[in-house]
Amino acid sequence: MNSLPIQTTDNSEWHLTEKELCHLDTLKKLAEPSIADLCREEHPNLLIFPQDLDVYGDKIGDSHIFEVKGEAIVTGNIMGFIGCGDTKVSISSRYTQGRDDYFLHYMLRKVFAINLFDLQFNSDEESIFDFLIYLFPTFLKRAMQQGMYREYQTRKYNDGNVKGRIDISRHIRQNIPFAGKIAYTTREYAQDNHVTQLIRHAIEYISHHRYSGNILHNDDDTADAVKAICQATVSYNRNERQKVINQNLRPISHPYYGEYRPLQQLCLQILRQEEMKYGRDDDEIYGVLFDGAWLWEEYLNTFLADIGFEHPRNKEGKGHKSLFTDGSGWCYPDFLSPEMVLDAKYKWYDDWSDVQTKDLYQVISYMHVLNRKKGGYVVPVDWTSSKLPFKTLKGLGGTMSMHGMGVCFKSESFEDYYSKITLSEQLIINKLETDNKMPPKTISDED
Repeated sequence: MNSLPIQTTDNSEWHLTEKELCHLDTLKKLAEPSIADLCREEHPNLLIFPQDLDVYGDKIGDSHIFEVKGEAIVTGNIMGFIGCGDTKVSISSRYTQGRDDYFLHYMLRKVFAINLFDLQFNSDEESIFDFLIYLFPTFLKRAMQQGMYREYQTRKYNDGNVKGRIDISRHIRQNIPFAGKIAYTTREYAQDNHVTQLIRHAIEYISHHRYSGNILHNDDDTADAVKAICQATVSYNRNERQKVINQNLRPISHPYYGEYRPLQQLCLQILRQEEMKYGRDDDEIYGVLFDGAWLWEEYLNTFLADIGFEHPRNKEGKGHKSLFTDGSGWCYPDFLSPEMVLDAKYKWYDDWSDVQTKDLYQVISYMHVLNRKKGGYVVPVDWTSSKLPFKTLKGLGGTMSMHGMGVCFKSESFEDYYSKITLSEQLIINKLETDNKMPPKTISDED
């Protein structure tokens, strides 16, 4: 079988080559379940973002990674890497120029607040797994905001401070003749448990990684979280890594420690990378996937928030607006300023005729009930400023604009791409600030 991944892009149709047709049955297996079904089946080596599929009410879970039509696979907004056995599919952004998917990596680094130049970039088929390491600080800090994970542990002691049930048989074996010690077993609500041990093993793995050990000390919050985990896991033993992995194959179900579940899954992914690359089960589904629409929206928020745009969040119940005067009928526009309603679309619009009617109606209705005179869309394009004329609405009036942000650049390196896309960000910021009648703001390199 062909060991190289099938390489395609999002929102495209890829006709399988003669060599790739041998993977058709497995590709159908990957295509049949919805993303929600894949998550419910709890594949420990499959990580999907956003992890909360209802985070914005976009029904991401109802979609599929791709479809199989005849001898072709048809992709949607999902990007990343997925495989089963020897069948591997790599889905890059369709806005990529050249072999290296700088656009996807740039968005991921911005959304997960990774230092852009402390990260070694590589473009081989395993780079998406290497990228998991750079997500670790964000997941760790989110989990630690809920406090150190604790659970009841059974501990066996043999000393003079009896605090639990005396273990008669063990006491006879260990303490005859009697020397003042009692063998007993107790239940303790402990920080040193299978979950914190898993996190500790991930920390040790990352600290010795060829590129990424410094990410554990990139900021004070990460360094403090790492230190707290190390202090809590006094029984850490490098040789027990596989045992700890096996203890964590069942996901955390504790309702209070909700942020530890994605951290647990990420740690498993990091620690099992070599196993996934070289020792997979034939039926095991593995990979890491990102919804392009979600990622584009989160990326835009990294700089639109700085110029006065709210980013309402459906699942968190933050920033919702009412459709009716009695306060009912909540709505969640993507971005909202005092002057404008903006909809983030991970779509290629060349003309107003490309905009679906339902998308037009949604923005127009938000403009009406929220009393905004301006509305529009922010879309990725291969040019650096909007070429589409604005539209004036009939009836109550108002204008609709298409804000295109250039993301397609031929670049010799990631640093070259970085310089070009940050300029593109500045151009769209300046345009939106003008439309919003706000004083200009310049993004620094640190932003």
